Amino acid sequence: MAVKIRLSRHGKKGYAFYHIVIADSRSPRDGRFIEKIGTYNPNTNPATINLDNDKALQWLRNGAQPTDTCRAILSYTGVFMKKHLLDGVKKGAFTEEVAEQRLNAWLEEKNAKIQAKKEKLLQDKKAGVKVRLENEAKANEEKAAIVAKKRIDAARKEAEAKAAEEEPLEEEVAAETPATEAASENA
Repeated sequence: MAVKIRLSRHGKKGYAFYHIVIADSRSPRDGRFIEKIGTYNPNTNPATINLDNDKALQWLRNGAQPTDTCRAILSYTGVFMKKHLLDGVKKGAFTEEVAEQRLNAWLEEKNAKIQAKKEKLLQDKKAGVKVRLENEAKANEEKAAIVAKKRIDAARKEAEAKAAEEEPLEEEVAAETPATEAASENA
């Protein structure tokens, strides 16, 4: 029986969530499995991985073959590094204490990279919010300037309309005055 370490898909459409399982290679993707050793959520940034490293290492040492994605996950979490170091101890290249020190140093470096990525994402998010607020403020100023210009134009047109209404009255008065003068001359 060939045993695989692989992903079993869960979650809803468009939002996949995976269980990392140990399964017979002949069973369906989401079918029967021997043991669940963790979860993988690719929807977060960086991806969330919860894995029982000891069980994964035990299955690897017993001959379970990981799929490509699971191989990347196991490498990312340090399971392959630990297996490699334990193989070195088994061959006599170094002691268990040295292997543990190397693994801890590697894990600290990896955690520092992950933390730096999270901080960078947070800073980028804050910078993006700041840029959007600045753009929104500029757009609001432009809209306010356009509205103010329209109000000024409307007030000017209203003043011109009032002036135009008053002018014909003065012309009518001037037109009536010569007619009355002509009538008084004839009389």
